[in-house]
Amino acid sequence: MLLQLTAIGIFIAVFAVATLRKVHLGIMMFAAACGVGMWLAGMPLGDVVGGFPVSIMVLLVGVTYFFAIAQANGTIDRMIHAALGRIGDNAVILPFGFFALTAGISAMGSPLAGLMMAPVGMPVAKKYGMDPMLMALAIGSGISAGAFAPTSLFGIVSYGAAHQAEIDLNPLTLFAVAVIANLGLLIAAFVIFGRPKLVERRGATRSAGGDDALCAPFERNQIATIVCMIGLVVAVIATSISGLNPDIGVLCFAFGAVLALIDPTSGMTAVSKIDWSTVLLVGGIITFVGVLQHMGSVDMLGEAAKNIGAPIVTALVICLIGALVSAFASTTGILAALVPLAVPLAASGDVAGWALISALAVCSSIVDVSPFSTVGATLVATAAEEDRPRMTSLLTRWGMSMVVAGPIVLVAILVLPGTLWLIAFWKL
Repeated sequence: MLLQLTAIGIFIAVFAVATLRKVHLGIMMFAAACGVGMWLAGMPLGDVVGGFPVSIMVLLVGVTYFFAIAQANGTIDRMIHAALGRIGDNAVILPFGFFALTAGISAMGSPLAGLMMAPVGMPVAKKYGMDPMLMALAIGSGISAGAFAPTSLFGIVSYGAAHQAEIDLNPLTLFAVAVIANLGLLIAAFVIFGRPKLVERRGATRSAGGDDALCAPFERNQIATIVCMIGLVVAVIATSISGLNPDIGVLCFAFGAVLALIDPTSGMTAVSKIDWSTVLLVGGIITFVGVLQHMGSVDMLGEAAKNIGAPIVTALVICLIGALVSAFASTTGILAALVPLAVPLAASGDVAGWALISALAVCSSIVDVSPFSTVGATLVATAAEEDRPRMTSLLTRWGMSMVVAGPIVLVAILVLPGTLWLIAFWKL
């Protein structure tokens, strides 16, 4: 047990030191994984390195490459302007429109890409008399919802780690849970922060986008990009409905290759936009977790968590830990580290694995509107100067309330019904 506890202590220490020193966590984790694997676990170096998640790397590289092409050739910007032009300036529709638009952008590989809507949305809220908190939560919830798409980072990490642990989690189910949860939060925000007044459209002062964006035709390569985006979505849905496990990374490479042939310049530009930083982050953490699993440390923690009490209580504790730590640290890193911790509980059959992983993942994301995170800090920074103190205070309260409310609600809705069903089944 001493070796297992030592390895866990090193894992936590590396996490803390890298965060405090602002060193790339993935690099630190990979180096530490090799040291711990060889010297504490007695593993050959090849076995340690073999734990690097190649399948997740293919997903991340393929997805970020494909959508980087769409960014480089101007397709995403044109789609944003066209969508904003259609939303218009109806103050009631605006928060839901920005939610949908931000979710769509966030679904294109990188959740933080949705932050490009913050400098657009916050001034629009000011212009039309909308409470800036409502717009901030619309954008923040949109980022969290889109982040769990099968083509985006949080979704890839969550269901990739689940599949590695042989937990049956459909990526579309995870995405649906995230969308419903975040849409519910937006509706709550709409109620709490007041129904905005309708504002008449005022010609030249329409919100960003305008008639020019609607009238100007898309270029040939941009049309091809949209066709490939639609093809990607159709392929993922069709293979999932057919009971197959779609390899989204390979699909993105295939569609990306087509677009690169059509527009070689954008294809070359996109190569430099591949999110290697996230690949290293996720890869380093999962490699270290693989060493912990080999040593039995993860099983030991899982058993300790199970001894807390009823399985539903254990699930709630795991989700609370994920939400609390994620409010101050990297959500991607937390997902990569905590999903394996939930595996022993899920594998025991006491709770539904897909429900536990979905609850843990979404709990770790909805707290990101806290001003202590990148998302929350950006939302505050893009608000009007006079609104920032109030925004900081309210986003802190909202984020901290999600640390508690998120796990309770999601575990009650997702995990508890399955647990009760399992108990009834065994009694029969």
